[in-house]
Order: sequence, then structure tokens, then C-alpha cells
Amino acid sequence: MDFFSFFKKKNAPPSGSVAKDRLKLVLVHDRVNCSSQVLEMLKTDIIKVISNYMEIDEEELDIQITQTQSEENNGTVPVLYANIPIKSMRKMQD
Repeated sequence: MDFFSFFKKKNAPPSGSVAKDRLKLVLVHDRVNCSSQVLEMLKTDIIKVISNYMEIDEEELDIQITQTQSEENNGTVPVLYANIPIKSMRKMQD
């Protein structure tokens, strides 16, 4: 048994791909003038609200701000993208 394998995270993505994703987020946030703190606050609030109604997979949650072409003025506009895996719906009490 490899001694250092004990300290490795199981099923963790390679650090290079994590760094690349973080760099992409930083570049997009700079372009749309949204700090990483604001994005984290949005993420926290979205998780809190959605968790009232359904159980979600926070590990696989992906929330980003990107840019897309505007249909109205042919420019680009910021877009909030959220991919939120739902595990189950919560039973609501009347």
C-alpha cells in the first residue's frame, strides 16, 4: 500500500482542470464586473432558497456568470447560469 495514497482525495478532479475552471470564472467575472465575493453570496442565497423546496447535490452544483449575445441590441449581456442537480423534492406541509 502506498503511504501517500492515504492523503489523496478520492474522486477529486485533477488540480489542473480545477485551476483552469477558476481562471475562466475570474476572466468572465472581470468582464461583467462581478466579484467572486458577489458570486459566492449569490450561490449561497440560491442554495438556501432552493433547499427549502428540494434536496440538491451541492457538490455538483455549478453557478456561473457568463456572457451571451443579446437579441435586442446585438451586443453581449451577462447571464447567470445555474446547473443544480436535484436529488429529491421535499414534502411541503400545508
